[in-house]
Amino acid sequence: MAVHGKIKPPGKRWSKRLQKSRVFGHAGHAKKSIFSDLLITPLVDMFVIIVLFLIANFSATGEVLGMTKDIELPKAAHVQEIEMAEVVMVSMNQVILSGNLIGQVAELIKDESGTMPALEEQLREKKLKWETLHQSAGDTKGFTGDINIQAHREVPFNVIKRVMMSCHAAGFSNINFAVLQPGMKDAETTASAVP
Repeated sequence: MAVHGKIKPPGKRWSKRLQKSRVFGHAGHAKKSIFSDLLITPLVDMFVIIVLFLIANFSATGEVLGMTKDIELPKAAHVQEIEMAEVVMVSMNQVILSGNLIGQVAELIKDESGTMPALEEQLREKKLKWETLHQSAGDTKGFTGDINIQAHREVPFNVIKRVMMSCHAAGFSNINFAVLQPGMKDAETTASAVP
């Protein structure tokens, strides 16, 4: 008994006309692979370029200060862009440096002495760490003494004065105050400072 053609597995079979159809991809010259190789290298390169672009163009000014509801900043019209530096937060109740409680405002109002020893000591430690780190890295740039004060607009002046004197005594003499520009929302307050 003679067998004509190939043995085909069971399943759907196309008619002779459809087997040669270009629509169903069965024509001899129209056979193409459904699967194509995914080129990973250009894709990774593209994502690296996007990440580098975003890092290069990211403005850090929106993240320089952490806003809290305890502090309502004063308003000022003539301001400059705030830069990354140590931040002293002065609310109506507390003075905080980098998340560490320095003192209570009520006690600072009663005590009329010049500086705040706890604040001055912590700032001196931060300055020493900065100098040690930059010396070990071979950086010849001197310590700039930048510091940002983020104070509630109704904090008594003698408290602000003691904070400023403590900063200056510790070597942080380039003092900036975080403010609100007229027409700014609370989320935008970190972009301005009064030197």
